[in-house]
Amino acid sequence: MTGPLYLDHAATSPVRPEVLEAMAPFLTRTFGNPSSHHTVGEAASAALEDARARVARVLGMRTGDVVFTAGGTEANNLAVKGIVLAARFPSDERSDETRGGRGRPHVITTPIEHESILESVAYLARFHGVEATLVPVDGRGRVDPAAVAASTRDDTALVAIGHANNEIGTVQDVAGIATAAAARGVPLHVDAVQSAGWLALSGLGADSIAIAGHKLGAPKGIGALAVRGRVPLEPLVHGGGQERGRRSGTENVAGAVALATALDLAEGERADTAVRVGAQSARLIAGILAAVPSARLTGDPEQRLPGTASFTFAEVSGEAVLLELERRGVVSSSGSACAAGSDEPSHVLLACGIDPVVAQTAVRFTLGRAGLPGDGPDRLAGLVADAVAAVRS
Repeated sequence: MTGPLYLDHAATSPVRPEVLEAMAPFLTRTFGNPSSHHTVGEAASAALEDARARVARVLGMRTGDVVFTAGGTEANNLAVKGIVLAARFPSDERSDETRGGRGRPHVITTPIEHESILESVAYLARFHGVEATLVPVDGRGRVDPAAVAASTRDDTALVAIGHANNEIGTVQDVAGIATAAAARGVPLHVDAVQSAGWLALSGLGADSIAIAGHKLGAPKGIGALAVRGRVPLEPLVHGGGQERGRRSGTENVAGAVALATALDLAEGERADTAVRVGAQSARLIAGILAAVPSARLTGDPEQRLPGTASFTFAEVSGEAVLLELERRGVVSSSGSACAAGSDEPSHVLLACGIDPVVAQTAVRFTLGRAGLPGDGPDRLAGLVADAVAAVRS
């Protein structure tokens, strides 16, 4: 391989040229505030609403359901806090006594979720007395919909599940979980930040869906939460009432256009890309497992994102392997970029039952939509074997 090979697309991806071209006019000529009642503002407003409709179409939601945010983390925060706080303090029933004796709401999630989900739930527990149930996962990172069903209660206000895990790539049975939640009338929030562009998002049965632009080829700093109109949502950002009162602040029109364009492009390519990149990933996994005896695949070997291949390498430092790979022109990671600076073992791997010492040997490769060049999977497997051998010696 010549030149650096970037294999950390789960952390972020480069902005696509088509996206830059689409958003450029809204940084220059059509720069108006979409809340302004003049022709310049109305042009920006029209572009914003067009972007909203395009995002809604891919997510299988109504145009008015889409709220533009600053990214996936804010979208998950808005969903978890906003839905639960609306249940905790209904607009027409401001006390526990008037809520039929239900008391404080209950939330269901899993221990492998992104920090934006887990920390939002922890906030609700600390400051609002919300109870939380973390439904366990198996060794492959899968949650059983029956366990979700068994955990629901009369006071359950939300089930929050990641469609696909950002570290190990495991894909959940969201349809099964949605059925379990709907049977008890509980809203389901799906964190689709990693799965957008790789998996179909329409028809999941979710009541809210979060996505992030920079995983799709849009710039950092733009995301969206699509939440069905029937689901009460308490805003987290208050002000002028933009985004139909659910997220105040002057909208990032260029970012919204970028997100809609990137999502449209990824969705149009999704079927072919998933097959092509999935085949390369499978070849890479097989090559690494054959070349490195200590390698163990993490996550579900079948129900996983097409571009994700994550491993542990027993008795070697994962960070040292990453350094050796970078010396060989391969850029990858040990897991979530949102846990940067932490030397603790991954909470995802621990929840899957992996020993803490082994969990610290993790290395994750996440391919972009272009995949690997030529014989890339085989050559990369060889480079990984060389890197692990160098660390051992």
